Amino acid sequence: MTKVQDNPIKEAERYLENSRQILSEKAGKDGDYYDDPKYVRMAGRVAWQGVRAALDGLPEVKAKRGVRRQVRFEDYMEAVTQCDPKMSKPLFYTHETLQKVLIGDGNLSCGMVESGMNQAKEVIDWADKEYRKQHP
Repeated sequence: MTKVQDNPIKEAERYLENSRQILSEKAGKDGDYYDDPKYVRMAGRVAWQGVRAALDGLPEVKAKRGVRRQVRFEDYMEAVTQCDPKMSKPLFYTHETLQKVLIGDGNLSCGMVESGMNQAKEVIDWADKEYRKQHP
């Protein structure tokens, strides 16, 4: 594994950067809207993978992971709420924006896409603080 892959937060930040790169290089932009829903969906999927990578570094999430079991969104919510109940709403709305609006609908509004990216960054930054508590 590389140093980035060893650190879930750096991995998450890499995913988010890749997501932004997909938008800037592939999605095309015309004023306040992207041109290609395929790439907006792809960027949303990559951003959500980044959020998951960050949360996977938390002990509360690791405890929920069984042998070859993918962590469900409900598991992430439970783990985050256990750590910090105030983060349950930001995580919920990050999931809603990335999964349902960007990935599901391929919403082309630049404002909506940017909101999803900012929400993802907020959750990753929070996970970074939690991760640093465990790995000083």
